[in-house]
Amino acid sequence: MNIEEARGRIAAAQRIVALTGSGISAESGIPTFRGPGGLWRNFRPEDLATPQAFRRDPQLVWEWYDWRRSLIAQANPNAGHIALAELEQRTPSFTLVTQNVDGLHARAGSVNVVRLHGDIWTLRCTRCERSWEDMRASLDPLPPICECGAMARPGVVWFGEPLPTREWNIAAQASHQSEVFLIIGTSAVVQPAASLAGVAQDAGAIVIEVNAAQTEISDWVDCHLEGNASEILPLLLAP
Repeated sequence: MNIEEARGRIAAAQRIVALTGSGISAESGIPTFRGPGGLWRNFRPEDLATPQAFRRDPQLVWEWYDWRRSLIAQANPNAGHIALAELEQRTPSFTLVTQNVDGLHARAGSVNVVRLHGDIWTLRCTRCERSWEDMRASLDPLPPICECGAMARPGVVWFGEPLPTREWNIAAQASHQSEVFLIIGTSAVVQPAASLAGVAQDAGAIVIEVNAAQTEISDWVDCHLEGNASEILPLLLAP
């Protein structure tokens, strides 16, 4: 399937799901979690984004997240984010499932966003479980404190933690019911999110991958479009 055929399928679809990963945010200047530029003070992100790391040194973990928040605050949605927001407006049933925690989809205008890995702009109390939004690029004090007096943690899903049940169920059901499934800017190796494309295809959906490079699923998707999301997605929406 070429890009013209993919464009036609998208235009005709009533139910579309898009799954996005770090690649689309990298085009806005946000370092990918595993890629070059993703390191901080010689620590691997995988060594900081765990419950164990937070228990061991919450100050260090919060310094890393504060650094990440400052980078994200300087970034803006790119043409790929904006194209997905436009596609939502065009499509009767559209679900945007993202592995990203940066909030750029919402800033681009997307409304029906399922955040599988949480939101870096949300804080959650470690004692009373209260959650609240804090959009400051730099937090003070650090670690932040809940109104109950306990320390807060970032409202994200760490390695070793399950995905939020409600969000996962919404994503899985939408994928099963979709006619077109877009998988954008993700290596398709992080489970269980990576399984959603297979769920959609098994149920009869056309799976279209947009990625700057080949991935593990490129050989079995219905259409692989190689290139940046900010370039390919606007072409998929063109008249």
